[in-house]
Amino acid sequence: MITLLFFLSSGLFLGWSLGANDAANIFGTAVGSRMVKFKQAALIGSIFVILGAVIQGAGANATLGKLGSVSTLAAAFTVALSAAATVYWMTRLKLPVSTSQAIVGAIIGWNLYTNNQTDLHTLTKIVTTWISGPVLGGIFAALLYLLTQKILKRVRFHLFYRDLSIRLGLIIIGGFGAYSLGANNIANVMGVFTTAVQFPDIHIGFITLSSTQQLFAIGGFAIAIGIITYSKRVMETVGNTLMPLTSEAALVVVLSQAIVLFIFSSQSLSNALVSIGLPPIPLVPVSSSQIVIGSIIGIGLLKGGKQIKYKVLGQISVGWVATPVMAGIVAFFMLFFIHNVFKQNVGFTSDAQRGQVTHQSVSDSVNHIEKVGSFPKNKLEQSEQNSSVQSSFSYGWMISLLLVVVLIGVVYYFRMREKRQKALGKEKVDELENFIALKAKSLEQEMESYKAEQQTLDKELKYRQNEMVNMAMNIIRKYEIVGQIKEDINRIKKEIHDAEARQALNKVASRFSFSVMPE
Repeated sequence: MITLLFFLSSGLFLGWSLGANDAANIFGTAVGSRMVKFKQAALIGSIFVILGAVIQGAGANATLGKLGSVSTLAAAFTVALSAAATVYWMTRLKLPVSTSQAIVGAIIGWNLYTNNQTDLHTLTKIVTTWISGPVLGGIFAALLYLLTQKILKRVRFHLFYRDLSIRLGLIIIGGFGAYSLGANNIANVMGVFTTAVQFPDIHIGFITLSSTQQLFAIGGFAIAIGIITYSKRVMETVGNTLMPLTSEAALVVVLSQAIVLFIFSSQSLSNALVSIGLPPIPLVPVSSSQIVIGSIIGIGLLKGGKQIKYKVLGQISVGWVATPVMAGIVAFFMLFFIHNVFKQNVGFTSDAQRGQVTHQSVSDSVNHIEKVGSFPKNKLEQSEQNSSVQSSFSYGWMISLLLVVVLIGVVYYFRMREKRQKALGKEKVDELENFIALKAKSLEQEMESYKAEQQTLDKELKYRQNEMVNMAMNIIRKYEIVGQIKEDINRIKKEIHDAEARQALNKVASRFSFSVMPE
């Protein structure tokens, strides 16, 4: 049991990572805007993600199994660990990560290493959904946004009831989104273990849980633990990466994401389309992050596309391309390590292809013969088989070499882009510092000029003030002299009795009164 838990740990870690990050796509806006409390979001998300995984998770898992049926526990552990490591690494590089793409890339890496054939039809179907998922998300989001706007225009909600309806809508749609997330993405977490691990059926009343459902329940609990323990920080910081969203737009994005995830995991809906003569829906794990981005772009294009940050969209596209390639390369080399160092069976098509000699039971030998073919009857036939094996082995190593070159190219690209960004950032900082320095120097010069001008004005003002004071003093002095003269004239008039002299003095006094000092 301890060994089994050890091998399942990589899948559990992948489930924990999915819960910690993808739960933000469902409840991030609601929790970040304080419309829904984190405890409520975590409880609802945990319950419904487990229900979705157990009830409806088998649909997407069937398609993933056709891509590559990982047959041994060690191989399943390595594939899941490769996907988890890729998710972690790409996250550290600050690139958007799709768990679905990581697990698909890891399965293809397992197919290449073990010489198992990759079903190109299934691979094409999966890759097609990576494109159709965001496109459908954008279409649904645009239609739902138009419908929401029409409803809000026709129905005038009171502000209180509008807020309450949005809160209830976020909770209900969030539960549906969590259910769809568990139904669609549980195959990414535990799908590679369904062939290698077989549990006896469990009967609980009228409910029977198969081995696959038990594995999915375990994976669902891992996702739930990721939601409870680590998603709060992501939820509180999720938001306007591509475009600012209103509460109504955020509600529409979550609903469109839940609908698309539900469509790509509903076996009943696919069967219903087949029954009326339509093609079936590809039941494939799709990335909730990609659908959210497609939904946001759909609303942005509906509004004219001016608010969309296309540079961020380009970086996201690079991450989508790089994720499966990186996961495949990591899986290939980890399988090589697990097989050659720890001598674990990783599910080769034929053990003879790697030069191993095993003692199998009769039944295993029969199965082995049925897979590989009959024993060679002569040396020529054996030589042809060895040549075919060597050719397959050489082909695998050629693909591996190509993937290594791609890996080096991708790493080099990101390194160079990081250096360019740092150089541009440093250049912009230097330009800003120079601009600030020049601006400060200019302001200092203006301040000095202002001070000098102010000092000149102060001196001139003081000079004018002194001049005015002197003028006022002179005028006062003149008034005093004139007053003294008038007093002298009046005194003289009293002493003189000659009428002509008195009249002359009166004329002089009146002249002083009108021209110099009016009374």
